[in-house]
Amino acid sequence: MAEYKVPVRDIEFAFHDVLDLTAHYQQLPGAEEVDRDFIGAVMTEAAKFSEDVLAPLNQSGDQQGCQWNDTVVTTPDGFKDAYQQFVDNGWPALAQDVEKGGQGLPMSLQMSVYEMLISANLAWGLYPTITWGAVTTIEAHGTDEQKRLFLPEMIAGRWTGTMCLTESHCGSDLGLLRTKAEPNADGSYNITGNKIFISSGEHDMADNIVHVTLARLPDAPAGTKGISLFLVPKFHINGDGSIGERNSVSCGSIEHKMGIHGNATCVINFDNAKGYLIGPENRGLNCMFTFINESRVDVCLQAHGQIERSYQGALSYARERLQMKAIPRVDKEKPADPIIAHPEIRRLLLTQRSFSEGARLMAYDLARLVDLVRSGSEEEKHQAEAALGFLTPIAKGFITEAAIEATSHGVQVYGGHGFIQEWGMEQLSRDVRITAIYEGTTAIQGLDLITRKILADDQVQYQRYLTEIKQFCATNKAELDSLMDTYLQYLATWEQTTARVLEASLKDLNEANAAAVDFLMLSGYVVMGYYLVRAAVTAKANLADDNDGYYQSKMDNAVFFVSKIMPRIHGLQKQIEAGTECYMTLAGKDFDLASE
Repeated sequence: MAEYKVPVRDIEFAFHDVLDLTAHYQQLPGAEEVDRDFIGAVMTEAAKFSEDVLAPLNQSGDQQGCQWNDTVVTTPDGFKDAYQQFVDNGWPALAQDVEKGGQGLPMSLQMSVYEMLISANLAWGLYPTITWGAVTTIEAHGTDEQKRLFLPEMIAGRWTGTMCLTESHCGSDLGLLRTKAEPNADGSYNITGNKIFISSGEHDMADNIVHVTLARLPDAPAGTKGISLFLVPKFHINGDGSIGERNSVSCGSIEHKMGIHGNATCVINFDNAKGYLIGPENRGLNCMFTFINESRVDVCLQAHGQIERSYQGALSYARERLQMKAIPRVDKEKPADPIIAHPEIRRLLLTQRSFSEGARLMAYDLARLVDLVRSGSEEEKHQAEAALGFLTPIAKGFITEAAIEATSHGVQVYGGHGFIQEWGMEQLSRDVRITAIYEGTTAIQGLDLITRKILADDQVQYQRYLTEIKQFCATNKAELDSLMDTYLQYLATWEQTTARVLEASLKDLNEANAAAVDFLMLSGYVVMGYYLVRAAVTAKANLADDNDGYYQSKMDNAVFFVSKIMPRIHGLQKQIEAGTECYMTLAGKDFDLASE
């Protein structure tokens, strides 16, 4: 498998030059002293850990996988030791509350570290990530006593957390869930039910696992309005915070799945397990959505990490693999030339590179908004929440789909070797596939974008974002005149298509459902194009110091993306305009439910 190297220069270009997150920190309460030198030191240490500890475990962890034996789950060799190093070095506490043992650094800085971790080893990286989501939920909705008992150990990483949502008969339609919560006299609840697809649900890396679980109280209303949220620890917690006896929650099995074999995806059984209510009764989904945008940003980085690693491997291989004669020849003394000289291979590699660059910028900018939600003024928090709500479904849906394409390109560059396990390309393609499914499938993200983030919002955030893009393009048009003109044509197509989608959806909600994925992808190309054009403007300002062609490559990314990738928008526009007829009236008797 190709060796992974943290692209420190690319991360710094996005972090400092394009998005200027250092200036953002100067205005962020509690982060005023986080300067470029400090950020560099954090990134340097994270890069060492990712390259030296996690990356070597990626392929072996995939091949060995997690092992289940009578409710006990063992992680692959090396995973537990790596996690202990992670805890000992204080990484779990990076962006957590200082008063509870955290380091209080901005979430966007943690996100840049997380890119390195999951690029090196996605399956391992999922263990601490899900804990961060559980911590956020408890911080927002837990009682003071719950925070005292659970948060210090979880923030330190000695305990991990999960999110127990899905059941076998309901995936994203959580209104159908059946897990029950019966109240006890002492204020606790007995939780009974079964959850599936629980990432990191059972393992051998931490002393305790805290399950954040959705369940129904007796006589709760049907559907999503009757769901409450509970804390259910694997081991009971004594009043002094120490671990007590085992709770009646167990792992019934682990899933045999397509990828991320090193992460335990579990069936979790609650058998009158003692749990504790978080937040108000019957408001569990509202509480859960406290962290959902942050979790979806995490997924963006998970997908991006696999693009980056696949690109690194494919680029290295393409420079060395000799196959056929290029026009013109690279070396006439050799029987063949490196495949990177061929236009088709360059197309594959440039698609990967532009997707990686754009995805990083999108994810980091969303992380900047998370910073404001957590630490900004009330006005900043309100504005950031609204912007995050609008952009997150686009980023989550588009980046994960782009990652599936990009990792497939990695396999293609390697040819037959890409299909062979030892080279590692097929693992990246398998591992990344889940990112387009969990935290809401691409269709769910698209439907959310159309109905809740544009229609229900009266287009407020959509129009605000359009204005931002147009103002940027107007201000910087002279810098990239021809490129900007082409980009603005696609921006106009987005406006026209959005108007068509909204008009049709108001008449028939099936139109929104039918257009969801196509509209999301069209939106994603426009948004990613905006970030790549921003990067090109920044790069052009640095061309005088471009001794190695680095800044020119950033400009090239934008030209390639706008010229060769964004034309896909025209096809998506036509698909959207075709409406629902092909789905709903032309399918034939195979789809006729009335005959059953």
